Amino acid sequence: MVSTRTPGFSRPRGRFTGRSETPGPPSPAVPPVVPPAVPSPGRRRPRGGPVRRPFPRQRGGSGPPPPPGRPDPAGLAGHRGLQFLGCLVAAGWAAGFPLVSDLPNQRLWGTLAAPAYLLAGLLCLVLPRRAAARAGAAAGLLGAVLVPLVVLVLQGRHQSEVMVVERSARLLFTTGSPYLPHPETVTDFNPYLPAMSLFGVPHALLGDGNAFVRLAGDARIWFAAAFVVCLLVSWRLLRPTRDRAPLLPLAVLTASPLVALALVGGGVDLPLIGLCCLAMALAERDRTIAAGLVLALAGTLKWTVWPALPVAVLLLWRLYGRRPAARAGLTALGAASAVVVPYALARAEELREQVVRFPLGLTAIQTPAGSPLPGKVLAGFGPTGHTASLVLLTVGGLGVTVWLLARPPVSAIAAADLLAGGLAIAFMLAPAGRFGYLALPAVLVIWPRLAARRWSARPPVPSACLLSKAEPALPTTR
Repeated sequence: MVSTRTPGFSRPRGRFTGRSETPGPPSPAVPPVVPPAVPSPGRRRPRGGPVRRPFPRQRGGSGPPPPPGRPDPAGLAGHRGLQFLGCLVAAGWAAGFPLVSDLPNQRLWGTLAAPAYLLAGLLCLVLPRRAAARAGAAAGLLGAVLVPLVVLVLQGRHQSEVMVVERSARLLFTTGSPYLPHPETVTDFNPYLPAMSLFGVPHALLGDGNAFVRLAGDARIWFAAAFVVCLLVSWRLLRPTRDRAPLLPLAVLTASPLVALALVGGGVDLPLIGLCCLAMALAERDRTIAAGLVLALAGTLKWTVWPALPVAVLLLWRLYGRRPAARAGLTALGAASAVVVPYALARAEELREQVVRFPLGLTAIQTPAGSPLPGKVLAGFGPTGHTASLVLLTVGGLGVTVWLLARPPVSAIAAADLLAGGLAIAFMLAPAGRFGYLALPAVLVIWPRLAARRWSARPPVPSACLLSKAEPALPTTR
């Protein structure tokens, strides 16, 4: 169901968005004063034809330009010096992988990406301003994403999660379950929920043929396609006006080391990032059923994104009331249960061991995911350190819950920030975390701001606290 109501003004009976219960004195009926129409010289008003209505303004949208002293994302992104500095930082980051990494795929990516970032920086400096950003983004996208991805696909090189997803699709067709019954090695474990196997269906159907077939069936292509589509749709939902196309910002974000390395090597977390951004945008735009379905899809890919559900539900409750929030939550839970519950009943042991215990490091075979993050360092000290990591993870989750209740989000930017903070804490304190996971909270912080063209996540009116007395969040209309 598609709603065309303007957010914040469509349901006056909401929990925090209702009109004032105490009616004020009636205002005297004053006929409006209509000034006489003065036609502009040399221009005529068109007779007939479709009338283009402005894009509905969102609550907390762009509106007037930011006040003096507050940074503007669009203005900062268009500065030549910052563009060149960003390309230098990206080139330095990529150049470090051939020197310090022991993974061949990462070394190949760094060898190809570092010169591309340097070329992009030079193009941003020497070309005319209108063409500099596009040329730099094209150079970065070509050298840091397209060329390494094609080379790795044609050579059959990828991270282990790509092979796991493609194998799960074959198992789904042959055995009806994406999980191996008795895993013996690390690559036998499938730490994802059943819907993740959908990204391996093209490879299961096409197989290994010529170069085009291998490229079209590779799961990384479909991870990237889902990521791009979700970000494009969320841009259109969050953008108050259609004054700018999302292709250039999306190309810059995709070509950045934040996304490019994950896309080229594995890319399994990219659909999760896109779906979370899309869910928050749909919630702000009052698309309750669509938001619930998107949350259900994300929740059936990987259980680590389930914190997005209460964040989106509270955003809907804060903007539109209890009924839309309950509708979205029940839709998400019902659709996700229809996918997960049959496997939980038929393959309960496999689901518990591979999806829950294996990522937490509770199985005999440890996950290879690792980085010098606090949770991983603590888990390296044995059972006591592992328990301390889980305790800190639980405390961090409780702290984020209190934060969510005390400062409920009132915009997609605020909801994405809150979700990004919770996920960052979880990834930092998890017993088996790695730096690649931090791409998800980083994109959650960056992309909604680019789309909404607003730096701050604060709404135009003070937000109410769920633990205090409820107050109307929107001005009373008479």
